[in-house]
Amino acid sequence: MPSQTDEELLACLFEQAPIGLVVYDTRLRLVRVSAAVERVSGIPISRLLGRHVREIYPGSDGEVVEERLRSVLADGVPRRTEHRIPTPADAGGERVWAGTTFRMTGANGEVIGVGSILVDKTSRTRARERLTLLKEAGDRIGSTLDVRRAAEEFAEIAVPQLADFVAVDLLDGVERGEEPRPAGGAPALRRAAVRSVTPQAPQSLHPVGATVAFHPATPLARCLASGEALLIKSTAGSLDWPAHDAGRAQRIAESGVHSVVIVPVKTRDLTLGLVHFYRWRASRPFEDDDLKLAQELAARAAVCVDNARRYTRERHAALALQDSVLREPAPAHGSLATAHRYLPARTGADGDWFDVIALPGARTALVVGDVPGRGIDAVARAGRLRTAVRTLAGMGLSPDEVLAHLDDTVSGAAEPEHDAREPLAAIGATCLFAIYDPVTGRCQMASAGHPAPAVARPGRPAVFADIPTGPPLGLGGLPFETADIDLEAGSILALFTNGLVQQRPIDLDAGLDRLRLALAGAADDLEELADRTVDATLAASSPDDDAVLLLARTRVLTADDVATWDLPSDPAVVSQARAMANRQLREWDLTELALVTELVVSELVTNAIRYGRSPIQLRLIRDRVLTCEVSDGSSTSPHLRLARDTDEGGRGLFMIAQLVDAWGTRYGPTDKTIWAEQAIRPAELSSLGEALMAAVKPL
Repeated sequence: MPSQTDEELLACLFEQAPIGLVVYDTRLRLVRVSAAVERVSGIPISRLLGRHVREIYPGSDGEVVEERLRSVLADGVPRRTEHRIPTPADAGGERVWAGTTFRMTGANGEVIGVGSILVDKTSRTRARERLTLLKEAGDRIGSTLDVRRAAEEFAEIAVPQLADFVAVDLLDGVERGEEPRPAGGAPALRRAAVRSVTPQAPQSLHPVGATVAFHPATPLARCLASGEALLIKSTAGSLDWPAHDAGRAQRIAESGVHSVVIVPVKTRDLTLGLVHFYRWRASRPFEDDDLKLAQELAARAAVCVDNARRYTRERHAALALQDSVLREPAPAHGSLATAHRYLPARTGADGDWFDVIALPGARTALVVGDVPGRGIDAVARAGRLRTAVRTLAGMGLSPDEVLAHLDDTVSGAAEPEHDAREPLAAIGATCLFAIYDPVTGRCQMASAGHPAPAVARPGRPAVFADIPTGPPLGLGGLPFETADIDLEAGSILALFTNGLVQQRPIDLDAGLDRLRLALAGAADDLEELADRTVDATLAASSPDDDAVLLLARTRVLTADDVATWDLPSDPAVVSQARAMANRQLREWDLTELALVTELVVSELVTNAIRYGRSPIQLRLIRDRVLTCEVSDGSSTSPHLRLARDTDEGGRGLFMIAQLVDAWGTRYGPTDKTIWAEQAIRPAELSSLGEALMAAVKPL
């Protein structure tokens, strides 16, 4: 028999022990419980004593506990367990208990029951869960640089681990990359994400993308204005929404929401919006630790949202710059019909660019290039290269000379004395430059590390042009070479960048085959052919890299549109040249241009005879403009100057410059050509001719 002292010690143990002690008899009826269990669970001991384990743990939990207790009774092997038990003391929440169950035997070895030692691990478990949630948030939020997706990832993390429903509302303009600015009155918000444990959410009144407004008196508006988080442990009698937002209040009441947390989305002292958490299924209200967790999650989400916002702003700026660089209206080109497609990368504009440039002599230059890098810097480099190419092309240089000068420009921008951030330092950029001459039907092209274009001649399959490929721009090394390709009328040239033919999951060879096959079909409509080619080569509408396609269909001028005369180096031939040009203009029904053309022919032929050398050639080209060209075998070039009053000459070229629309010089391997262009505008030029005739008659 135990002494009185033993009984007192046992009573003190069950009354004062900080851990839970539970004893069942062999029939698994509860015979003794420590006071710690009552204090933590809130269940009076008197309600537990004498009850079977299945009465204490109803449902499937009771079956599991009973099975465990019977196993311990049978084999005497202690078992460790951890389980969650709903407890009224935690406002209907649950406690996490870690227990060790063991068999109890008397002095004679007889089994008298089974006992459990229980330790409340709720705080430790919740702390571990919060850390796990924070780690998951760090791993998942911000996986893409998209504002809305970052908000969605945040909501997915928070539900159901922290709340039953989460709504993320961002200030209007954040999704577009704009920086939120304080505004008078209630700021405009736009719902970026929602997440709920049930299909019917209390805030489904506002779907994603909808404008959200909160009355200034509501907790949400106060949180946004103050920048301070709010914890509403119980909504009973503590919310003033009914007076200001009856619709939302009704939804909250119908859903059974009992606890709310509202946290501003802030970073760098910049408020981007707010996020609100609701509980109705989870009976445990939000606590101070939950508020801290919500703030930490919101802070991490704010950084990701702000990064995505700034990236979006830069992407929009890059696309706008790219649009201004690439999508200017192309001038009319009589020698080529063109169509183009530009598809920016899904992550923003890169440095792909193209251009179509009208050149003297009815020729047209086609250019396509690719600058390494992404974003505004890459687009700015592409824009500057495009401007440089336009300038070089206007100087009448051959394709290899254009690329050589462009290479020098890029190399010079990369010298140490230049700022490394200078956008023109596009080292490693590639470029293909081609010039098509409709008079000869010949296309000259040179490449700086860029893929050769595809050529589809009428009635024949498309092939890739066999041209030498020089090094990318700025790297030096091998010189650039010009290749000549003869093209029949109606041939298709396809210039492109790597992004068109090299996209996951399509490799480069497969992409080139797709491009070649797409060009093999009928091409009556270039725009339709461009669409068909893009559809055939790109696996997605938003490629991984910028994609450019530039299509051109050739036209060859007939003998009726070109007149050529070989002239001797004799001053007496000048009047004959004027007469031949005049007769040709009458045949073309362009007599209104005769007077200016005679002056141009007279001046240019005279200069070729006086300062050049044989052979001398005069050529007239009728296309979208009338072009007069005089070639000779020297490299000397006239230059425009203002003659003094006492000079006997020097005024001819100045007069020509005033009368024609454009003039200039281009050089060949062994000769030079002086050209002058006149727009074919009969009415205007007739008036100009009459005025000029009236001016020269007194002389």
